[in-house]
Amino acid sequence: MATPSSSVRFFDAQFQRQIETGELELNPFEQQVLLHLRGEVLDAGCGLGNLALAAAERGCRVLALDASAAAVEHLRARAAARALPLRAEVADLRDHQPPVQAFDAVVSIGLLPYFDCASAQRQLVRLRNAVRPGGIAAINVLIEGTTWRAPFGHDPYCLFAPDALRCAFDGWALGLDCEQTFDAPDGTVKRFSTVVAQRPTHDG
Repeated sequence: MATPSSSVRFFDAQFQRQIETGELELNPFEQQVLLHLRGEVLDAGCGLGNLALAAAERGCRVLALDASAAAVEHLRARAAARALPLRAEVADLRDHQPPVQAFDAVVSIGLLPYFDCASAQRQLVRLRNAVRPGGIAAINVLIEGTTWRAPFGHDPYCLFAPDALRCAFDGWALGLDCEQTFDAPDGTVKRFSTVVAQRPTHDG
């Protein structure tokens, strides 16, 4: 088994703290995309699964994937306690290949920047290809100008160009296309790009 990356170890510890303190609210990006989700949903990089649970409570059937075993175990317990249509699995998302056109909605909040750029670009294409015609992709990434580095350690990472997501979904209908900047520790900043895009009903 591969050694967990610095980012996985960072988030594993963060998730444990959040579980202990009960910090289980949707973050701003999850709040933005929740209303767009329907049908069969893939949540790639689900973390503690707050968005996956909220989507399942709204009637979606959710497959939630994350590299953090602690997060997935916690999510399974929460979903089982509510008898929700949600399956949670541990996965190495650096090379995971979801089935093509299998989901009505594909979500990835903050996952791709924690890969090297070649892997991040490959996985963005795979996530896009997993969306059915007429379905939704909701993707959130860190973008150029970000100065917050804590989770990366010495691991490779990828900061996207500000227009990268918009270009990746060229020809799709954009329901959301925005950039947001947040203060981070030690005078640093996090800059994010978020896109919610609908795949054409008939491609080509």
